[in-house]
Amino acid sequence: MQDLAVVDTQQPRIIFAPIYTCLHSTPPRRHIVRQHVSRLRSLLYLPSFPARTAQPTAMSSDLCPVYAPFFSVMGCTSAIVFTCIGASYGTAKSGVGIAAMSVLRPDQMMKCVVPVIMAGIIAIYGLVVSVLIVSDLNVHMSLAQGFIQMGAGLAVGLAGLAAGFAIGIVGDAGVRGTAQQPRLFVGMILILIFAEVLGLYGLIVALIMNTKSQEMMAVC
Repeated sequence: MQDLAVVDTQQPRIIFAPIYTCLHSTPPRRHIVRQHVSRLRSLLYLPSFPARTAQPTAMSSDLCPVYAPFFSVMGCTSAIVFTCIGASYGTAKSGVGIAAMSVLRPDQMMKCVVPVIMAGIIAIYGLVVSVLIVSDLNVHMSLAQGFIQMGAGLAVGLAGLAAGFAIGIVGDAGVRGTAQQPRLFVGMILILIFAEVLGLYGLIVALIMNTKSQEMMAVC
């Protein structure tokens, strides 16, 4: 037969004539074609691969992009970094004044350590906000939530930075003046309190913003 196709393998010769005949019959005998194709595949060592299933992928949209958690992380970082910078400056600046004052009045040293304590409290404000932001961190986040948490971190961070500078400058001058005039101590404490509440204002705003960001979690 001229229309026969012959394939040479390690198995005996396979003739495609039955497949050709079944395809051109009326109606086509498809079940016979499937049998011959299955037999041909087994003889030619052609493996039958299972159907590939679609793997689940992370969904991304305009409201919930994959980079949304980046802004929350930056808010967390800003909160702790800026408040620690302000606290460190206030502690260092006040510590220099306390060390200079202690040379003349060593008995007043423990009383004049108040500016250092108040400067250290500012870092706690940033720590609280950072922990709250990290607790909401997730792979699937809305972009609005990331923006709000970043704003919360910047609010408490920059407010704490300003408060730390104020406490450091006031504490340095205050403890030096208290060594010469003890009546200045009460006035120094009042000034330090008003400098401290600057960081407290930032903490209150950051907590309100972080609470508001919880409403954005239902977007994704």
